[in-house]
Amino acid sequence: MKAWVVREPGPMASGPLALIERETPEPGPDQVLVRVEACGVCRTDLHLAEGDLQPRRPLTTPGHQAVGRVVGTGQRVGVAWLRSTCGTCRYCARGMENLCPDSTYTGWDADGGFAEYLTAPAGYVYPLPDDVPAERLAPLLCAGIIGYRALARCDLPPGGRLGIYGFGASAHLTAQAAIAQGATVHAVSRSAASRRLALELGAASAGDRPPEPLDAAILFAPVGDLVPPALEALDRGGTLAIAGIHLTDVPVLNYDRHLFQERTLRSVTANTRADGRAYLELALAHPPRVKIAPYPFGAAAQALTDLANDQVNGAAVLIMT
Repeated sequence: MKAWVVREPGPMASGPLALIERETPEPGPDQVLVRVEACGVCRTDLHLAEGDLQPRRPLTTPGHQAVGRVVGTGQRVGVAWLRSTCGTCRYCARGMENLCPDSTYTGWDADGGFAEYLTAPAGYVYPLPDDVPAERLAPLLCAGIIGYRALARCDLPPGGRLGIYGFGASAHLTAQAAIAQGATVHAVSRSAASRRLALELGAASAGDRPPEPLDAAILFAPVGDLVPPALEALDRGGTLAIAGIHLTDVPVLNYDRHLFQERTLRSVTANTRADGRAYLELALAHPPRVKIAPYPFGAAAQALTDLANDQVNGAAVLIMT
């Protein structure tokens, strides 16, 4: 089969990805073999390719938003970021499997969806409908699920004011979920196209900063310099949730300006399968508008380059042909 691999992590201009031929994987016990139809392109894939996220194995195939069909049954499934957990540690026992020390991840610990086939543990794939195009389902598997968890972690009150910093794949789905719940959403982005998209989706504003104090905020951009202004924009008792797996260093915080009056700073770490099931049930019952930037399978490196240069408006998706 054909598969993209991270040959040598580095800036996208250095060509860290390579398209190779490798053996089609064999599913192990309690695993399924999935023929990929489409795979979303996530900023985490970019972090892996560029070395911000250290590879855990050589020649890893990225991709953790894969939609495909189980070989042998034809069932449509989604393969997401969380690949496995131990099921027995204190975190798994209390419903926090996203914090399991022995958790593994698709496209990092095992080869992902930038390939014609991949394997996945049967208990960690999500059944998906046959009547929705694969490219529209793919972004739900990470951009949607992680945004759903981030929205829960930021403690947005009913009818509250939410700031979203960085308006890409996950943000554009999260904004719609928040607006549907009655929130006022303010998007902060340096991209003119992203600002236009935010306003089209119902954001109250889109600019350099929120025009009013915020009850909650989510930081999707992997930029630590945004943490102080995002905290400063919070009203009393507000919470900032940082949704990325990687963040550049956070500058020194001033207690009075950034944290006093019970403002809270939280991280978001992966997701549980319960998060995934809950979000997919919601998204399939009330489909969001998914802004797709389609790329043919052979253009995976270009998709990541465009993502690195903030030239993707919405969610990039590789489509098998």
